[in-house]
Amino acid sequence: MNNSGRIVIVTGGAKGIGKEIALIFALNGDEVVIADRDEATGKESEKAIKSAGGRCRFFKTDIAVPADIAWTMKEAAGIPGKIDVLVNNAGFGIWKSPDALTIEEWDSVINTNLRGAFLCSREAAKYMRSEGHGSIINIASTRAFMSEPDSEAYAASKGGIVALTHALAASYSKDNIRVNCISPGWIETGDYSKLRDKDHVQHLSGRVGKPVDIAKACLYLADNDFINGTNLIIDGGMTRKMIYEP
Repeated sequence: MNNSGRIVIVTGGAKGIGKEIALIFALNGDEVVIADRDEATGKESEKAIKSAGGRCRFFKTDIAVPADIAWTMKEAAGIPGKIDVLVNNAGFGIWKSPDALTIEEWDSVINTNLRGAFLCSREAAKYMRSEGHGSIINIASTRAFMSEPDSEAYAASKGGIVALTHALAASYSKDNIRVNCISPGWIETGDYSKLRDKDHVQHLSGRVGKPVDIAKACLYLADNDFINGTNLIIDGGMTRKMIYEP
């Protein structure tokens, strides 16, 4: 355990990749705030992390609601009077034909995934600035660079996050706040044992990814103060493998 004593906020940290990110920082000695709109699951994750020996708090937060974001950042900063790391992980997708996707559905995805990441970053930066340092890590997706049908809103939001990352890195460089991005590929958050051999062989690494693969990268980006404005693709080489139908 590193016992670094940082305050780390993980949005969407109640389950999946976000929960693993929260756990790895907590076991590193950081105090983690899980910001998620799912209260029941969030409290379960808080309890699990504490049982594992980590420090963790759950704040019920809908990052599509600006007032929720402002409240969460203020409360988190009040724990020791600072925010050191923000991981913008919260997000979801609606898989629907672009001809059938409603404006409300489009807005709900963009407002959570992209606008939420921007507003969380801006609010957290207020507290990071007063401390003279900070690290913001955005979770995008390889879907920012490649697509399947009916994924327009999700792809647009994740592509926006990649661009937002280098823009914020430039804007906040004067404040010694680093902003980086991770684009995960196929990360299985369900039953890993149900994956097939043909799922694994699509990857140069020979396997589908796990949430801990992304969590480790978040810890790395938070610790390395020479990495700034970058997008780290973590996909087991899937987007670099040429795949032909047999």
